[in-house]
Amino acid sequence: MRTKKELIDLVAERTQQPKTVAEAFVDALGDAIRDVLAKGDEFVLPGVGKFAVKAKAAKTGRNPKTGEAIEIAARKAPSFSAAKALKDAVNV
Repeated sequence: MRTKKELIDLVAERTQQPKTVAEAFVDALGDAIRDVLAKGDEFVLPGVGKFAVKAKAAKTGRNPKTGEAIEIAARKAPSFSAAKALKDAVNV
């Protein structure tokens, strides 16, 4: 599955709901994950995994074009840890 449309089609098929309802669900789930992470909290989808925010420290990098050293600022980045059930399903 590569597109949002394919995800909506799959959710509609599995839940036997109209595609408009499935699309609203997919959008609401994305919004919920984004809102929770923006607050700095974790979002857990049982059987799938955990979305969290990790702090990235400042570091020195290099401009690939010039080789000049540049300072990369500290930041927060989203992360995902797969649940055991998901890992087991992939490694069958």
